[in-house]
Amino acid sequence: MILASAYPISLILSVLTAAAYAWPAVRGHRMTPPAARTGVVVAWLLHGLLLSWSLFGEPAHFGFAPALSMTAWLVAAVYAVESQIFPQLQTRWALCALGAGAVVLAYLFPGSPLPAKASMWLPLHLAFGVACYGLFGTAVVHAWFMTRTENRIRLAEDPHSGLPLLTLERLTFRFVGAGFVLLSATLLIGFLFGEVVYGPAHAWHWNHKTVFSVLSWITFAVLLIGRAGFGWRGKRAIRVLYMGSALLLLAYVGSRFVMEVILGHTV
Repeated sequence: MILASAYPISLILSVLTAAAYAWPAVRGHRMTPPAARTGVVVAWLLHGLLLSWSLFGEPAHFGFAPALSMTAWLVAAVYAVESQIFPQLQTRWALCALGAGAVVLAYLFPGSPLPAKASMWLPLHLAFGVACYGLFGTAVVHAWFMTRTENRIRLAEDPHSGLPLLTLERLTFRFVGAGFVLLSATLLIGFLFGEVVYGPAHAWHWNHKTVFSVLSWITFAVLLIGRAGFGWRGKRAIRVLYMGSALLLLAYVGSRFVMEVILGHTV
């Protein structure tokens, strides 16, 4: 069931943010680089304002769609920093389209209210989890660019629009390593302090979210060990990265999607 927010400020901010993201995505390469950068910055700032309002300006809700929206915002933030260092990166249009879709989805499915008895540490736990999603999402984007660059090299095409393959690979696994650290911290907090963080009824137990989270952690651990100890590179490493990311996506976003949309549970 769609649970569209009744707050007009959320509607206004959602429309403005989605339109700001959609404009450079639709206009594409017809915009000059300075104009495109300005448009993306404006959209990103509006998106941040929308996220702040959804968490602090009205009764706080959270769910699969807000998690995706925050992930898209974080990926865009990482891209903004990276593009200053590596201007060859050409992900602006795809990220704008992703941001617009995530904003619309978060408005249609705002999630359920956060537990009233949750502790003050809950925002930190959620921040770790969302940051983890953002880092692995950024790694997936870079892995896709690795695949595209490698295919261009094999076809003797000019990979002018991207970074060198080795640079992309190094960046990808830096994000994987950072995401793995945050994922480990998130799981550890949930395991040791779940009852304190979420309240007495939310202690650690083996549900779908927990199982998929642990499976994703194991997959990423295998990937990092395989790369460090056995030199895993190329398609093998990318396949494992995609597998771990899919499991992580199923852990929270997938389980909450089933609860909120298919089963219609709001709590």
